[in-house]
Amino acid sequence: MSQIVFENNTQHKIDISFIQKVASDLTNKEIELIFTTDEEMKDINFNTRGIDKSTDVLSFPYDEMPHVPLGSIVISSNFVEDKAKLYKHSFEDEFALLFIHGILHLLGYDHETDSGEHRKKEEELICKFSLPKSLIVRVEEE
Repeated sequence: MSQIVFENNTQHKIDISFIQKVASDLTNKEIELIFTTDEEMKDINFNTRGIDKSTDVLSFPYDEMPHVPLGSIVISSNFVEDKAKLYKHSFEDEFALLFIHGILHLLGYDHETDSGEHRKKEEELICKFSLPKSLIVRVEEE
């Protein structure tokens, strides 16, 4: 079973038990999960990628070595709020959708370079965990 080390830098109360189930289905490695504000996300995105704007989720895989965590996932609270309202589902569901997107990046999936494997795996997990299909819809629209 994977362990999630959770850092919540927002005012939101987050129950990560569902996220823990998703993570444990995919890996037994530790994952650092940071839930943060839009401003901090913008800073992280600029400092790590040179992009001076916020984003919904960032993933930082660690080098594969024994006893080393899988990596870090950073999720923006503002994006979770906005997308949940836009797609008319719960805050918790949107949080889970972004977590799935992020953990798949940690596991080596990359929708920008693969032949659809990332999106296919997201769709599989969304169905398996009975999550809203909005992530599938919005990535197909990109």
